[in-house]
Amino acid sequence: MNPDTMNLNRRQVLQRVAYLMGGAVSAPAVLGLLNGCSPKKPEATWQPTFFTKEQGAVVAAVADIIIPRTDTPGATDVGVPAFIDTMLNDVYTQEDRERFIVGLKAFDDAARTLHSKAFVELNGNQQTELVKKVHDEAVAVELAFDPKPKTYQRPFILVTKELTLLGFFCSEVGATQVLQYVAVPGGYQACIPISQAGNGKAWAQEAMGRF
Repeated sequence: MNPDTMNLNRRQVLQRVAYLMGGAVSAPAVLGLLNGCSPKKPEATWQPTFFTKEQGAVVAAVADIIIPRTDTPGATDVGVPAFIDTMLNDVYTQEDRERFIVGLKAFDDAARTLHSKAFVELNGNQQTELVKKVHDEAVAVELAFDPKPKTYQRPFILVTKELTLLGFFCSEVGATQVLQYVAVPGGYQACIPISQAGNGKAWAQEAMGRF
């Protein structure tokens, strides 16, 4: 994908992710994205820079639940875990990083409390149920604020969701395989076969989240 085109599309992605998150995208996420952070093709030998190996595995599993592999690639397939690792390492403040890690540990502890196993050791249904439970509780808390206090900070699950959506829809796969994407709108065509109109895919600037 042309870098200039991708830079223009980043603002559309930010707008759409803000909509999907039910509010504004956090300042560090905006800064990182507009400064050029984006997923890179995942490598089998990738090792986290910020996360420990165990923490990275939890984040990757959560990201894949938020955007799973279906007939199109999922979050891990397009390098979202590495994108989250880079964003936290290079863009987020030390306070934000520490808060994320505390939240990640609390999330993993919840898995151990419920199932006596680490999150990554749970089966797929157990992982999905826990992510949904923690996610829905966090959303309920966030929606209860009207307006949100200036001191409010999104918890681990919502920061992970935000970065997963940003990373995925800024990837070439996210913009071209999951969503329709054209760099410059073409000419008007009044009646064409559905196969030439995206086969029902949503447009990149009108994407709705899967989770």
